[in-house]
Amino acid sequence: MGRVSRVKAGCVTFGAPELAIIAGPCVIESAEATIGLAAKLVRLANELEMPLVFKASFDKANRTSGDAYRGPGLIEGLAILREVRDRFRVPVLTDIHEPGQAAAVAEVADILQIPAFLCRQTDLVIAAAETGRVVNVKKGQFLAPEDMVNVIDKITGTGNRRILLTERGASFGYHNLVADMRSLLIMREFGYPVIFDATHSVQRPGGAGKMSGGDGRWAPALARAAVATGVDGVFMETHVNPAEALSDKANAIAFRDLKAVWRTLKGIHGLVR
Repeated sequence: MGRVSRVKAGCVTFGAPELAIIAGPCVIESAEATIGLAAKLVRLANELEMPLVFKASFDKANRTSGDAYRGPGLIEGLAILREVRDRFRVPVLTDIHEPGQAAAVAEVADILQIPAFLCRQTDLVIAAAETGRVVNVKKGQFLAPEDMVNVIDKITGTGNRRILLTERGASFGYHNLVADMRSLLIMREFGYPVIFDATHSVQRPGGAGKMSGGDGRWAPALARAAVATGVDGVFMETHVNPAEALSDKANAIAFRDLKAVWRTLKGIHGLVR
């Protein structure tokens, strides 16, 4: 694969020779749980020389059911993420769902993420870009990879070229997603680092009635395929006890398994790069 521009987020550089990882819980469940998991991830990152961006959502605004847990909200959530960033000196990523959230989130997060369902929301994308922060756009499940060039144009139109593109699977039939590795190659031709979202790519949207289901056991295999294809980073949601996670519990990788998964990915990356 050809070279892409390097995008720096805190101490982590995407598009560098090293593979990077974006990892953390789907949603902030509590300050204690979030900070505790961040501590474990940072220790693991230091042990394995793993370029880490910590991720967690302060609000899951696109839950299947209106009764589902969404998170602590903007103010409390950003306070927790600030604590993670400052205490552990780790870059932080979180989603925004409305243009009015961009400026406040940019004061805390190194990377503003545009959820897949919202990647065509022009005002949201531009608001994120205008903060000057790195913008990670998840390709919509409904988009062909070629269509992401239009999202890129919206961001670069503000003068911001700090862009990451993330593949998280495409809708295929009912309650199912398919990850097409060609998408990674196509999007990387645009000249920006490409991330593979291993855990959301095995999601079954709405597949568990009032919540999404998934096949988390396949996430490491898809991650291996993506790294072999030549991505710049891997996105993996993790949890100390996935069965008790308040969001996307069917997809998250257990933290205890992350070390082995990362070592395999790093080995594959070394071979293909």
